[in-house]
Amino acid sequence: MITKVANDRQGIQSVEVGFSLLRVIAANNRPMMLRDIAKGAGMPAAKAHRYMVSFMRIGIVEQDPATGRYDLGAYALDLGLSGLGRLDPVRLSGPFLDSLCEEIDETVALAVWGNHGATIVRIVDAGGPVTITLRAGTVLSLYRSATGRAFAAFFRSPYLKQLLDQELKLAAEEQKISITNLRRQYERTLIEARTHGLARTTGSLTPGINGFSAPVFDHTGNMVGAITSLGAMGDFNVDWDSAAAKAMRETAKALSSRLGYGSMPK
Repeated sequence: MITKVANDRQGIQSVEVGFSLLRVIAANNRPMMLRDIAKGAGMPAAKAHRYMVSFMRIGIVEQDPATGRYDLGAYALDLGLSGLGRLDPVRLSGPFLDSLCEEIDETVALAVWGNHGATIVRIVDAGGPVTITLRAGTVLSLYRSATGRAFAAFFRSPYLKQLLDQELKLAAEEQKISITNLRRQYERTLIEARTHGLARTTGSLTPGINGFSAPVFDHTGNMVGAITSLGAMGDFNVDWDSAAAKAMRETAKALSSRLGYGSMPK
């Protein structure tokens, strides 16, 4: 006889019951009286108390001796941080990118900060009539690309500043304008990106191609990636309030939430 797996696997019911108490405490974000915890978990207070004693012994719950209220303990925080630290934005981004590509019908990608700058690591091709030459491993310009601008606006790194200074110097020479004026123009694009929650380009990286790029953050509040979308200028609307812009922001927010962004107390 073959034993079913997944939901039909036999487990330890007492562990599942105990964790229902922890869920109640976690959901309330504040210390609680035993009767309220037990009520939230749907069990008698006497039964809940036995679980709380065991949880206190291992440090996952603590009790305030003055008020008698219970809260999550130091070990619960350690477990949470350990779990958050294991979350991989590249691995987790797949379903988010697939849904975004289907929603806006444009090629989308994920970039992370690599040894040489903003680097594409994952792509979902919409398969449109316009070929976009983008592949995993491509390092994008901080000055000309939406992805690079997103990193310049939201990512903090001494190396980024060094790379950007080099790019701006070369661009100023090519355009025959002062580095001061070019830097001022570029800073305005970064302010714009921070205001709207994503960066954009209109044909500045590849002629005829528009782009959006939205930052992705982890549980520490640091930028760990950028979701980018690219499409033909005639079809891809890059207005700040366009459907694509809204979808980009929502997808980046959802992936950030999956990575624990906003979960840590301030």
